[in-house]
Amino acid sequence: MLPIMVGVCLACIGSAMLTTAVSLHLGKPGISPQVVQIVLTAYPVGFLVGCLVTRPAVAQYGHERTFVVILVLALLAASGFVFTDFLPSWICFRLLGGMAMASLFVVCESWINLYAEQHNRGVLFSLYMLTTAIAVLLGQLLVGLVGPQSPHLFPVAALTVLLALVSKFVGGRWPALPATDPEHAGSARPVKRLGPLALFRLAPVTVVAIFQGGITNMNIFVLTPIYGTLIGLSAATTVGLVTTISIAGMLAQTPVGWLSDRFERRIILLVQGILSVALCATIAWVGNSSVPLLFVLFFVYGCTALTVYPVAMAFGASQLHSRHMVGASGTLLLLYSIGNVATPGISAGLMEHMGAPAMFLLLGGGAVLVTLAACYNLLRRPVIAPAMQAVEERA
Repeated sequence: MLPIMVGVCLACIGSAMLTTAVSLHLGKPGISPQVVQIVLTAYPVGFLVGCLVTRPAVAQYGHERTFVVILVLALLAASGFVFTDFLPSWICFRLLGGMAMASLFVVCESWINLYAEQHNRGVLFSLYMLTTAIAVLLGQLLVGLVGPQSPHLFPVAALTVLLALVSKFVGGRWPALPATDPEHAGSARPVKRLGPLALFRLAPVTVVAIFQGGITNMNIFVLTPIYGTLIGLSAATTVGLVTTISIAGMLAQTPVGWLSDRFERRIILLVQGILSVALCATIAWVGNSSVPLLFVLFFVYGCTALTVYPVAMAFGASQLHSRHMVGASGTLLLLYSIGNVATPGISAGLMEHMGAPAMFLLLGGGAVLVTLAACYNLLRRPVIAPAMQAVEERA
């Protein structure tokens, strides 16, 4: 899996650099706010499109070939910024870049779920999540090294994506996936995409937890600077909070993945939900009374909330037939993206009307839903094969 993770890491580094570089360029004087909004919106729109179109490509060409095509598209999108600063064309580049990154995640996550077995799925998925987190951090470090205002920022980002493509050919073929179930291997009937409702019937806690993961990851990184300002923290302290929660999430990925392979994943999600609710309530209640305490609470919250996604994905994969893995990954990533895009505005509105602690009202409410979904998943009858097939037929 090392060549795959290297390619993912390099592609994510390039994407993170491009996101920062584009934002820095759009912040220059003389650029219309409407143009800025359209360019920034193009990436999440492309991301949503990528979640929807990847499954047919994988079904037609397989994971490995689709991965190569995705990297070529990502390279084309990154190279566009090098050759032109015509802003309307940047809309297309960001749209293509968002679509490429979403497709990259769908291909990698579905491949890992197909390749992994029940006893190691959590660890493998946590390593993948750790890789993407490190890539984002390295991307920001590279921006600092190259220089935020350097004319070489876009070329370096494009070169990083090119290295991701090169690493695919240097690393050789991917490991073979387990053989397809012969009962379905010869079926001519097309495999339908499992929508959110069908996935909810099979694994309710996975659907809720993935959506909550999108809410948490976007809000905690986008709105923590606003939270820090509202409670009177300095800019350096606020950056320290964001860094703390990022490091906490990275450090906890592998241990939590190891635990999820050895204990019931629904119980782990239940514990994560309960802890997240308690931590959100504590931060909202006493977070601004002591800066050292706030750092401790943010660290523990990062260890808890930022590791929900891989555990939920691992549990969901254990409930699915392999032929639905790619489509299910796309649907879950789509839910994650909707949580990313839809909720920061709600959180910001709550903070404006109710104060800084309202940020954790939304995060805590989502954690309550994860807790309730985990309880429901634990208490209901296990989904047996005939019931699973009936759900698939209704999908």
